[in-house]
Amino acid sequence: MAGDEPVLDVRDLRMRYGTTDVLTGVNFQAHRGEVLALLGPNGAGKTTTIEILEGFRMRSAGEVSVLGSDPAHADERWRARLGVVLQSWRDHGKWRIRDLLGHLATFYEPYQKPWDIDELVNAVGLAEHAHKRVNKLSGGQRRRLDVAIGIVGKPDVLFLDEPTVGFDPAARREFHDLVHRLADDEDTTILLTTHDLAEAEKLADRILILAGGSVIADGSADQLSLEMSTESEVKWTMRGQRFVHATTEATKFVHDLFKQHGDDIGDLEVRRGSLEDTYMAMVVAFESGQHEKAAREFVEVTR
Repeated sequence: MAGDEPVLDVRDLRMRYGTTDVLTGVNFQAHRGEVLALLGPNGAGKTTTIEILEGFRMRSAGEVSVLGSDPAHADERWRARLGVVLQSWRDHGKWRIRDLLGHLATFYEPYQKPWDIDELVNAVGLAEHAHKRVNKLSGGQRRRLDVAIGIVGKPDVLFLDEPTVGFDPAARREFHDLVHRLADDEDTTILLTTHDLAEAEKLADRILILAGGSVIADGSADQLSLEMSTESEVKWTMRGQRFVHATTEATKFVHDLFKQHGDDIGDLEVRRGSLEDTYMAMVVAFESGQHEKAAREFVEVTR
């Protein structure tokens, strides 16, 4: 799926607001057709990172390349190759969905072929509402329109900021299918932020965890879980009693359990550490390390 040349190439990205360092050296790459999820606690710099990649914000230092260009100096042709889905945006509520999307599509036509509007409204699940005014949409329908607006130009790179806020489970499932379709069929590179860790695990090829102004983890959900060795929970019954045991080596524990008790084991269940467990473990470990570092520096200064 991934090509040789990175579509996103971020090296030592730094951002300072006044005397506050928000980004202190962010590094990562993404290739064509990859889906990346950017996770991190509030204030970690996720929005700042994305705004710099979109060309909406000037960085303080570092190198950034998106589709082979520096976003800080890119032209309209470059911008036409990007799609952006913000958490919210202002619009004219009297526009009808199909008319609005058709109007926006004309801005992309000098540079590339946009989506067919009927195909687009169907893809985002708004076919039955295509002639409805924007101010008559429900919250979930409005969010689907946000997505349609973001992808109307058939972008090569798509930025999604909390894309499924307000979606019901059925709409969320349909949106996930659309993301996979864009990545697999359209070769769209997608960078998304979300607080829904299950969604990140379901959608992303790779997960970046941002904390303290830098990327502290980069890998698939499985790779990150193995890296942190988060605990798994093993449950079983034996001679009418229920047992629960937490371990970082579930496979070995179950093997030893059967070796020792054999046929007495029943109703065995293994719940491995989730992405949420891994994420929390990594952030807590990072923050603990930062506190220890700050304490050592304080001792040195006051010594």
